[in-house]
Amino acid sequence: MRKLSFTFSSATVQNLFGADISFLSQLFAPQNTIVIIDENVYESHKKKLATTRVIILKPGEENKNQQTVNHIISQLITMEADRQTVLVGIGGGVITDITGYVASVYMRGLTFGFVPTSILAMVDAAIGGKNGIDVGIYKNMVGTIRQPAFILYDYSLLKSLPKAEWVNGFAEIIKHGAIKDAVMFKMLEEHSLTYFQKDTNALAKLVQRNAVLKSKVVQADEFEQGERKTLNFGHTLGHAIENVYNIPHGHAISIGMGVAARLSQQLTGFADEVRLTKLLKKYGLPPQFQFDKEKAIEVLQKDKKKAAGEISFICLQKIGKAVIKKLPMEQFQEMIRGL
Repeated sequence: MRKLSFTFSSATVQNLFGADISFLSQLFAPQNTIVIIDENVYESHKKKLATTRVIILKPGEENKNQQTVNHIISQLITMEADRQTVLVGIGGGVITDITGYVASVYMRGLTFGFVPTSILAMVDAAIGGKNGIDVGIYKNMVGTIRQPAFILYDYSLLKSLPKAEWVNGFAEIIKHGAIKDAVMFKMLEEHSLTYFQKDTNALAKLVQRNAVLKSKVVQADEFEQGERKTLNFGHTLGHAIENVYNIPHGHAISIGMGVAARLSQQLTGFADEVRLTKLLKKYGLPPQFQFDKEKAIEVLQKDKKKAAGEISFICLQKIGKAVIKKLPMEQFQEMIRGL
């Protein structure tokens, strides 16, 4: 196990790379710990949680809402959870988002941590302190920025992960390479999804590289005033498509990256759209999708990145270098219509 800590404005996050889920009992007293987990993940790992108090949720993005939060809070009250209670979210991005949000508001704040069980959660969703829920089709419209006490990376938990979820997670890895790490981008070009699925050491190094990359970006700009915005590459249109068509997050972000690469040609002179598209396809991700542009634009009107009639759109200058372009919403809408 390798321990790396990152200090933020109000907390230090302990990253435990290569730990076993059983290490939770050494972090906090089991009698003070409550695990939040979905039905599918619980079924896969319930033997390891036999002596732990759990709150089991229905899986899926459609359950990341206030109704689920109210259900969890009712359960916590019944379980007599108090300010000494530690919440542990074990699962993918939906679980980490909900757990962090509930921990931020229950009794005005509990200690919490994550055990991510998907590639997507390990390299992205569990990192950075963003915790939130959806309101209708609007993703993460309500939430907090509050850092977990720890993130425990148990790579053995990925054994039960279906291939579709591996593909989903690699969208965020490719995004990190595209915006910040040209060397990693090239490494991804030289290997394949199967290579990382079979080689645990290579996967562990890749996950840690991505976790450190995102943690450092967040450290420099925790409340998203500047550099952290670049992590939204592919997400502006991607989130709109994800919610309108209910497709997997990684696929939606891949489509968003494909669009952003094309628009980057116009806005920055980006010359590697073909290279990015080829890599997305190599990892089973769609860089293109026929979508209803007017519906997407309607959702974009409520995008959190919109302010004073402008949107902060993330473009690529080159592989490994992202830039923020403030575009009037009307101009951005016309660019979408012109795709």
